[in-house]
Amino acid sequence: MHIPTPEELRARRESLGMRQTELAKQAGISQSMVARIEAGNVDPRVSTLNKILTVLNSAEPKKIRAAQIMHMPVLSVQPQDAISRAVDIIEKNNISQLPVIDRGVPVGCISESVIVKAIEQQRLHKTHMFLVRDFMEAGFPTVPPDMDVETVINILQQNHAVLVVEGRIVKGVITKHDLISLIV
Repeated sequence: MHIPTPEELRARRESLGMRQTELAKQAGISQSMVARIEAGNVDPRVSTLNKILTVLNSAEPKKIRAAQIMHMPVLSVQPQDAISRAVDIIEKNNISQLPVIDRGVPVGCISESVIVKAIEQQRLHKTHMFLVRDFMEAGFPTVPPDMDVETVINILQQNHAVLVVEGRIVKGVITKHDLISLIV
């Protein structure tokens, strides 16, 4: 067990934006005792140090994890689905892309822009049966459920969505829109 130095205790309290009086009150000790401990003028009892550490540990901001902000179920298509199924899902849900998932495992994505481009190039004709795999692009990045939200935010700066995957199976999805709930 690491016993923090007086300097470490003071630095941790200050990094949490906590005043000595607030720490003292929550720990059930006097402010002058906190000041003397931080100055190194007194060696606290183990029980007193324990009270201080308990307060400091409980004041630490709780990290938000990917599993807490992901949404389910994940709208998706399979590689063998007709492209019309992807178009229907995209239109009905007012989204611009979908993950392509095969037996729970992400294998790519299909986007509105690729479909529109294919129509413009007249590759898509009503008389032909095209499949999602014919227009599939590289998939979305994946993260584990316990990934911290700061990392997810960094990934979303370069991508439209992040799939939350446990083992190899997709459990949820996080989009930039999902991050709005963190701000509000």
